[in-house]
Amino acid sequence: MTEDAFSLEAKDGVRCSWMKWPSKKFLADRIVVPVSVFYTPLKQIEGLGLVEYEPLFCNICKGVLNPYVGVDFKAKVWSCPLCFNKNAFPPHYKEYISESSIPSEMTPQFTTMEYILGHSELVPSIYLFIIDTCCTTEELNSLKSSIINSLSLIPENSYIGILTIGKNVFLYNLGWKEGGRCYTFKGDRIYDPKNIKDQLGINHHDPRGNIAGGRKFFTTKSESEFSLIGIIEKIKPDIWPTAVGDRQYRCTGTALNVAVSLLELAYPKRNSKILLFVAGVCTAGQGMIVSVDIKETIRTHMDIRNQNTVNMKPAIEYYKQLAKRAVGNGISVDAFFCAVDQTGILEMKSLCEETGGHIILTDSFNTEIFQRSLTRLLGENPETFAVGSDAVIQIHTEKNLGIAAKIGPGGNHVHDKTQKKLEEFITVLPSIDSNTTISYIIDFPERYDKQHGFYFLQFQTNYRHFDGRKRLRVTTVKFPIVNNDIDITHFIPGFDQESAAVAVARWAVIKLESKEPLEVIRWIDRTLVRLIKVFASYLVDSKESFKLCREFSLFPQFMFYMRRSQFLQTFNISPDESSYYRSLILSENITNSLLMVQPALLEYSFESPESRPVLLDIVSLKHDVILLMDSFFIVLVWHGDTIASWRKAEYQNKEGYEHFKMLLQLPLDDAQGILNERFPVPKFIVTDCGRTQDRCLKARVNPSTGGNVENLPGDGGNYLTDDANLKMFTDSMIEYVIKPQ
Repeated sequence: MTEDAFSLEAKDGVRCSWMKWPSKKFLADRIVVPVSVFYTPLKQIEGLGLVEYEPLFCNICKGVLNPYVGVDFKAKVWSCPLCFNKNAFPPHYKEYISESSIPSEMTPQFTTMEYILGHSELVPSIYLFIIDTCCTTEELNSLKSSIINSLSLIPENSYIGILTIGKNVFLYNLGWKEGGRCYTFKGDRIYDPKNIKDQLGINHHDPRGNIAGGRKFFTTKSESEFSLIGIIEKIKPDIWPTAVGDRQYRCTGTALNVAVSLLELAYPKRNSKILLFVAGVCTAGQGMIVSVDIKETIRTHMDIRNQNTVNMKPAIEYYKQLAKRAVGNGISVDAFFCAVDQTGILEMKSLCEETGGHIILTDSFNTEIFQRSLTRLLGENPETFAVGSDAVIQIHTEKNLGIAAKIGPGGNHVHDKTQKKLEEFITVLPSIDSNTTISYIIDFPERYDKQHGFYFLQFQTNYRHFDGRKRLRVTTVKFPIVNNDIDITHFIPGFDQESAAVAVARWAVIKLESKEPLEVIRWIDRTLVRLIKVFASYLVDSKESFKLCREFSLFPQFMFYMRRSQFLQTFNISPDESSYYRSLILSENITNSLLMVQPALLEYSFESPESRPVLLDIVSLKHDVILLMDSFFIVLVWHGDTIASWRKAEYQNKEGYEHFKMLLQLPLDDAQGILNERFPVPKFIVTDCGRTQDRCLKARVNPSTGGNVENLPGDGGNYLTDDANLKMFTDSMIEYVIKPQ
């Protein structure tokens, strides 16, 4: 991969599968992998250009003044690189601009500029907690304790509301000074916003009366923190009786409808956050996923494949409509799904994906994953984890370029034909952070008629900074054009195989919404063979002549691990888990997404004072080493059998074995650093060779030894697999590539 890809990401938050772009559609089809641009709107950029005045827009395309404009200093006009329109500078620019004096936004190093707009407006945060009471007393106590502890992380001027879920929905009137007064909504009744408004007694014709009526259900933290803690502590498990062995009544869909309707009334068009805590699947009312009858099993991958899912499609559509309403009112939804069984992520994920919220999946409210994730979410440090709200992200292209698809937070939009209406690709996100990444697939013109050798793109992100002020971040990038129909090798230096791998992975996940995993795996194989066939050097039917340049050398390996990943393999993985994994790869940046596809593996041994990267291969599992695997979802520390036996003998506590104690501590420190920085917080495992949980590592490594397990540490016989290894995969790929047409 070229260094240009890394520098562009660090400077502008942009990565692209091809750093050199085809001039027309014919060439774009020949290079197989689509030109995919990844943009991280709030990427933390060192030395970001920051100014406190209004940007200068093009009169035609609304592009913003940038370093790539053409300037006539005598006539005091600038030419927009996107539409080529000439615009006159306003008087306050004309007075000072010259060849030796240009504004910051035209300086070459400031291809990304951020404009502070207007005056500071202190907008208090709004939080609505939805608490599931259909769980054990122990689970509910853990949840209440975590919420109470998290209140200290919420700003003092924030407004807070509380709503609980059981057989019915209970909305607390926090404006009632005596405390404990609730409004009840039947869980199995169908409500529309007007019904909810009437039941709350808010039927004013004056909108100001409706707002005041809705706000009585919220209170500020500064005024009522003590009473809030008292109310939360008094919440008890739902007492509605259920038949022995049946599921509990849980009306999650009705509760979310009430929550969205309340925020629409009380805080119209104001950024707010719903925090949803659920311990099970929705079994009653709107958005029901499965009934309370335990004989009706919740959908499996086999049920989905056989279309044996009565409630799935109506539930998905119901939550999509809720998500649409939430986005329209600036509401983000962060959902914590904490249960051993499935909880309905497959149906409800659109609420988080469309609003820029987060999905947290764990087994219990008593786990460290839940507690640390909640703390991280509410106590985000802007210095290390940039956050924003009310974000509107637009992409501006030249008139002869189109957008074939947008994949990522805010919804996926895919078009078979060239898309010229860029308004459809405006992304609205009530919540956004520094890892939020959107990808765009570029569609090229049938004919090439440009006068210069670059294509230009501009991203405009209008959002509210955590300090309360509106800002506009403008990123302008250019890519050199290749216009050679014969010699395809001009594209080779511009291939970014990491970005291309993530582009294929995202596209595969989109295909999984309508196709079987096996079909998608075959599509990946065909794409790989077509790509390598174009760019490899070989003689027909001569395997020995096959050569692949270094720019493409890792791409087959990425596809091998993608085929074996949790995105495409559904054995022992529930539909909820698959939805969770797939949702994250559609929103994370290139580095994190690549970890999901091919985990990183570090080795710690006496031979080196520091960790060193090793192959993600079964041969890396040695007797006398410690391994640290980071797959984004799991951080695992693995001890070889020799290391494990020494540790059990407590050599680390004996005099003269300080170096061994340090060796044991190093991977734990590195793992802790990952846990402290990552969100959602990954699962942390410490295991030994031969123990139950070392399967998490063995399932991800390349089984290069095949059936030969004699040299593996410990009980090598516990590693048996029918999976093809990387060598078999690449050999098969080469055979298909060198076949005659």
